[in-house]
Amino acid sequence: MRIAMIGTGYVGLVSGVCFSDFGHDVVCVDKAEKKIDMLQSGEVPIYEPGLDVLMAKNVAAGRLSFTTDLAAAVDGADAVFIAVGTPTRRGDGHADLTYVTAAAKEIAQAVTGYTVIVTKSTVPVGTNRMVHNVVSETNPDADFDVASNPEFLREGAAIDDFMRPDRVVVGVESDRAAEVMAEIYRPLYLRDFPILTTDLESAEMIKYAANAFLATKITFINEIAGLCERVGADVKEVSRGIGLDGRIGNKFLHAGPGYGGSCFPKDTAALARIGQDHAFPMQITETVMRVNDEVKKRMIEKIREACNDSFNGKTIAVLGVTFKPNTDDMRDAPSLSIVPALIGGGAKVRVVDPQGRAEGEELLPGVEWSDDPYAAAQDADAVVLLTEWNEFRALNLTELAEAMNTPRMIDLRNVYSDTLVLNSGFESYVGVGR
Repeated sequence: MRIAMIGTGYVGLVSGVCFSDFGHDVVCVDKAEKKIDMLQSGEVPIYEPGLDVLMAKNVAAGRLSFTTDLAAAVDGADAVFIAVGTPTRRGDGHADLTYVTAAAKEIAQAVTGYTVIVTKSTVPVGTNRMVHNVVSETNPDADFDVASNPEFLREGAAIDDFMRPDRVVVGVESDRAAEVMAEIYRPLYLRDFPILTTDLESAEMIKYAANAFLATKITFINEIAGLCERVGADVKEVSRGIGLDGRIGNKFLHAGPGYGGSCFPKDTAALARIGQDHAFPMQITETVMRVNDEVKKRMIEKIREACNDSFNGKTIAVLGVTFKPNTDDMRDAPSLSIVPALIGGGAKVRVVDPQGRAEGEELLPGVEWSDDPYAAAQDADAVVLLTEWNEFRALNLTELAEAMNTPRMIDLRNVYSDTLVLNSGFESYVGVGR
């Protein structure tokens, strides 16, 4: 199949590379000339484990290319995927569809022959019908169908998620479009991965419902963690106990400083807004959003209490600032709330993160960056473990404690046990929900 992928952000680039590895002929399109120049020279503009190797393999095989010329990429394509950004619109929580609409207009002007226009971006219910109307109005003679194909990729594990998905969701309105989508995903169908074919609105809703549910699980266990601290329970044991129930499952039940990233904050806000627009408030989702903000504030107070109720004059080493490990993504990361509060309270903050510096230097002004956790901890009054990178899971805690002025650990990911930390020379250990 010939595929054009419009947008080389996280979703577009990963999807385009993986489709080419299925054996399809894929052209990835972006207006940003600098980004296309990078990709054409073999550089990957995002950090995603294994993506560079897979991209190089398929470029070398002649199945994958990059261009700024949308018309040339769309000409003769069997399917054109829209994978542009849908950021939260300022002021109202709506997903901003400016880029989706612009892409639909350009695609309409470029299509030749029957084409399935596939929305890969996360979009509100009704967007695919809007795309259909935009294309029809722009080019009344266009022979096309619209399909909804939401992505379910976890940053840091995106390639495995694409190649071995829990499910593939495809929303279509014609057998012809269904056949094209089935051929595109044929390698997964042959290996018996679930492919759910449904209507457009259901496909759009599945994406939002899935992310809202996962955000709810995270927020639920974070709220339980706060209660565990009051009653003397251990949230790790509670999580294990409820996660063994097959109806609940153990994933997304790890207490921490709140969810962040490119999906959950944006998609919960959009779902809440969709509910408001249709006079059916998403009360659980709205509460999840509020509680998640409160969790971040609670983490700040937890750190403050560990520092004798004041950040002023303290040196604090922060380990990890990306919203999760194995990504360079800083979008809505808890660190963007926590670190500025430390600095605003008068602390000197040193940050260590394997991939966060590129974005973090602009987003976290006033911090001192280091590549070495032991150097960052030198003469520090506290160390805060904020993102559970593997590099921080096996630290020499004795060496870390000896380097510090006042050895205190605030472990916001519950990576370590209090016994291990205290026996390694720390004078205090604070976890979450313990």
